[in-house]
Amino acid sequence: MLGQGGTSSCGKEHRMRTDPVGRFLAALDPEQREAVGAKSRQEQERLAAAWERELETDDELDTLDELSPPAAEAEAARRVLQSGTD
Repeated sequence: MLGQGGTSSCGKEHRMRTDPVGRFLAALDPEQREAVGAKSRQEQERLAAAWERELETDDELDTLDELSPPAAEAEAARRVLQSGTD
């Protein structure tokens, strides 16, 4: 289905899933999402980059990802927020 301007109505949803910040925010619980959403875009991008590194480098998360990708993403997000490091 096309929205106004001839764009796909699922375009925004697709961008949210492929945007690292959007994916990171989606992995957070609602309270964390609100707190991170209040941060600057630069800080959100820093946290999202740290989250992606956590997902890529942690072998334990690889195993969890095979069983439940959303659980692996949520665990990586929890770790990033807990550590406060990039």
